[in-house]
Amino acid sequence: ILINNNQIKAQVNGKRILVTGAAGSIGSEIVRQIIYFSPSKIIVLDQAETPLHQLSLELNQVYLEIIPVIADVRNKEQLENVFQEYNPEFVFHAAAYKHVPLMEKNPSQAIFTNVLGTKNLADLAVKYKVERFVLISTDKAVNPSNIMGASKRIAEKYVQSLSIYLDQMGESST
Repeated sequence: ILINNNQIKAQVNGKRILVTGAAGSIGSEIVRQIIYFSPSKIIVLDQAETPLHQLSLELNQVYLEIIPVIADVRNKEQLENVFQEYNPEFVFHAAAYKHVPLMEKNPSQAIFTNVLGTKNLADLAVKYKVERFVLISTDKAVNPSNIMGASKRIAEKYVQSLSIYLDQMGESST
């Protein structure tokens, strides 16, 4: 994969970026990479207090506005407050449950977080006219054979359907 860093910088430079699941393995790496493209601020959102605090301490040495937010993507009211206060222009949605064996034992949590959480964020991204919405998914969503993969596939389908609908309406930014 060839990455065009100049194109990414042109898109992200000076923008307000929201990263959900920011304290997780994928979300925190997204944050670390985005920093180099000079956004105006990064809102790092996660429901896990200790990992978010540790990420905030790590990023404290960066000369960039980092805003840690404790919130759950399943709570649309909390998310709406974030959108109202910070008006993100880009959303990188990495918040998800990803461990297959745990989700097999807790299927409702996979659906609530991976499907409802994604729906909440995608709907708010449309409402607040976010320029770009990026859903981080998994290879397990291709021909899913477990609850976690199926929940991520449903989330993908929702975002894709919303994007198609907005394209037809002439409003797409997802």
